Amino acid sequence: MSATSDRSMKQMDRVAFRREPDFGRVPQGSEDEKRLREIWEGESGWRGFITTVDHKKIGLRYIVTAFVFLLIGGVEALLMRLQLARPNETLLTPDQYAQLFTMHGVTMIFLYALPVLSGFANFLWPLMLGSRDMAFPRLNALSYWVFLFAGVFLYCSFPFGQAPNAGWFNYVPLSSLEYSRGPNIDVYSLGMVLLGISTTVGAVNFVVTLFRMRAVGMSVDRLPIIVWGTLTVSFANLLAVPAVSLAFFLLWMDRNIGTHFFDVAADGRPLLWQHLFWMFAHPWVYVVVLPAMGIVSDALPTFSRRPLVAYAAVAMSTVATMIIGFEVWIHHMFATGIAPLALAFFGAASVLITIPSAVAVFAWIATIWMGRPVFTVPFLYFASFVLMFVIGGVSGVMTAAVPLDWQLNETYFVVAHLHYVLLGINVFPVFGGITYWFPKFTGRLMNETIGKIAFWIVFVGFNLGFFPMHISGLLGMPRRIYTYPDGMGWDTSNLITTIGSFLLGIGVLVFAVNALVSARRGKIAPSNPWDAPGLEWSLPSPPPPYNFAVLPIVESRHPMWEDRLQRSGRRSSLEEGYLLHQGRESLGVHPFTGKPDVILKMPDDAWSPFFLGLFTALTFLGMLLRSPSMTLAAFAASGATLIAWMWPRRSLAQREPPKPEQTTPARSAKKRDALPVGSAGEHSGGWWGVLALVVTEASLFGYLIFAYFYSQSQTQLAWPPEGMPKIGIGAMSTAVLILSSVFAWLSERTLRKSRTRPAFWLMVIAILLGCLFVGIQMKEWHDHAYGVSAHLYGSLYYTITGFHLAHVLVGIVILVLLATWIALGYFDAERNAPMRIGGLYWHFVDVVWLFIFTSLYVTPFWLRGH
Repeated sequence: MSATSDRSMKQMDRVAFRREPDFGRVPQGSEDEKRLREIWEGESGWRGFITTVDHKKIGLRYIVTAFVFLLIGGVEALLMRLQLARPNETLLTPDQYAQLFTMHGVTMIFLYALPVLSGFANFLWPLMLGSRDMAFPRLNALSYWVFLFAGVFLYCSFPFGQAPNAGWFNYVPLSSLEYSRGPNIDVYSLGMVLLGISTTVGAVNFVVTLFRMRAVGMSVDRLPIIVWGTLTVSFANLLAVPAVSLAFFLLWMDRNIGTHFFDVAADGRPLLWQHLFWMFAHPWVYVVVLPAMGIVSDALPTFSRRPLVAYAAVAMSTVATMIIGFEVWIHHMFATGIAPLALAFFGAASVLITIPSAVAVFAWIATIWMGRPVFTVPFLYFASFVLMFVIGGVSGVMTAAVPLDWQLNETYFVVAHLHYVLLGINVFPVFGGITYWFPKFTGRLMNETIGKIAFWIVFVGFNLGFFPMHISGLLGMPRRIYTYPDGMGWDTSNLITTIGSFLLGIGVLVFAVNALVSARRGKIAPSNPWDAPGLEWSLPSPPPPYNFAVLPIVESRHPMWEDRLQRSGRRSSLEEGYLLHQGRESLGVHPFTGKPDVILKMPDDAWSPFFLGLFTALTFLGMLLRSPSMTLAAFAASGATLIAWMWPRRSLAQREPPKPEQTTPARSAKKRDALPVGSAGEHSGGWWGVLALVVTEASLFGYLIFAYFYSQSQTQLAWPPEGMPKIGIGAMSTAVLILSSVFAWLSERTLRKSRTRPAFWLMVIAILLGCLFVGIQMKEWHDHAYGVSAHLYGSLYYTITGFHLAHVLVGIVILVLLATWIALGYFDAERNAPMRIGGLYWHFVDVVWLFIFTSLYVTPFWLRGH
């Protein structure tokens, strides 16, 4: 075949992967609309329940599951309140109370507060952003299944009386093996790591969805505030969740492997736990608040009949709140004996955080004041949220003053503050949001009369239950006590708190019954029953499986109010837009310009997310039961499921050109640029997803290195105590790993030139060099005179290098898969996104080693020389 003919064949092959998207209308009830419904509608019955990747169903499952956990946590709270209603009560034993106390906190903070907000975001984001689904639908399903299994895992020990019992903060040494020899803390530790996987996976999905799945014209100044809030907390989760996951895993190692991270007798540091925990836990306060603030910011204007006042200021205050939130974790540690300069700095930063919060409060008040409020049930919840926000915020600012914090730190005043900021600021927006978007969820309206009754019971019960806790705290009642003697002055406030708690429980039950009954018998809702401005209200209630028959073009922040807000100017195109009907397709946009970038092929329903979540949970169950065989078998099953998930569905030679449409919708004469079809474009969605994963993995290694230098700074012993790592061997392994990265990069570059065979052998060389690095690392481990349980330094050295070695092994598996796919002909010059994605991960592993080499090898060598 001639060179010219060969070039022509390649060009034809490339054209088959590009398509000019049609632009026009799809009338409701037309053949095209019916075909679109068939394409996107999944199976019914139990198979469909397990395999679905529909973001709307997953979002509703999050909300319902989180609400069930809310009810369970509420029952635990009521049992504790019965115990504290009177002095010297004996309803619960101290151990039973400790387990209820811990599981109540774990449930409300980790199993209710964030998951319920994730449910809102999962359901609403594609509808608000003008997309057909999230960026990674199967990853979305995996996030839910792991969350569900993590919740079951945490509760599996409850019936046996072995539930976590050291408080949700789980301070060491109380939670160490010396003081808690049962499985209680192991359940909590492994369950939190499992839950962290779900949170991280969900955060990656949200970040990439915003970057890649917005409607054309959806610029950052047109995003709903709930999107700003969820995006901000998603970035925060990528950076913060590794801290608490690492802390719990290190504690599990202390308890099961004999390491000494928190063991005082072996020079371990209990304060390291507090640093790692609060580096996560303080940003987490805003993680469960900012999306709720977004719900209010987006829904409150609907009932005020005007746009949100100071939209840009509220959006920026959302971001600023989280940024400052990362800097104030030490205000939870004011009583631990830290330096006065640190007290002053973090106290000032804690006061500073009130500024962005105040911006949002004034914006909400101004929106109500300058509007024409309609006193519906959602408005009542949103308006009362502002009051809860102010009360909780003011009590928090009080504890930013160090002398006052020393007085209030371990009292019920802090418990009151915690419930106002974590429960009040969350529950009221959630209940209002459920009522507001209930037509979108079910196609029906909730009963307004019963809704108002439920609201007033909840409002009175909440404040009656939690405000007196401030008084108890000021009277000196300590936290975490299971009973108290008579005559302390706490009797009346505790009795009122118990009465209010039961009243709150009744209100929550009335709300739940109203929702259940209304879902079946409520009034049928029109598409936009509230006359709301958001893009989601342009769709029927409930939305069809495909969301948008044509992908809209947005020209304003309030598509449904454009006619009343501006008499002239450009209008959003909601009925005429991009037609993508050849299978499950959505439009991907450039992350920064927002211009159409690719026609994305969305995945069908799949079993893999469920089984990957199940096998992952079984892996952790094997670790809990200390069964190596079960752990390894479940881990291998997880790996096999993940490989099957990632495996390309068809080779390059088997790909078919797009099928012609069966019918002809009404089309516009406008011509559109041809777009690549599939995971393509300048950077694929998978590339952005792995980049987000790299961010969270970099955070994990950052916290590990922080633990190393923190422990070094606190010890009075020689560092390293013996057998300093040999810098020559470390330098050699570093050179091998960097060289492996170079060959992986050369393989990807060679493949872009359609040179398949050289690309394959270059990848094989990269794999062999990676294996050589593993061999050098294992040899170095073998030659050391100490092991992981010898002393604190040994624990840190083996853990840091062990974590990295695990990433290297995962990277080698990825490189092997890439080499296999090259050999099977899955890639060519146009279709090689997995090469860039795998290369990104491998290069990250190499860069991390440079930091580890500098910290563990170069720094001790330099210190010994000086």
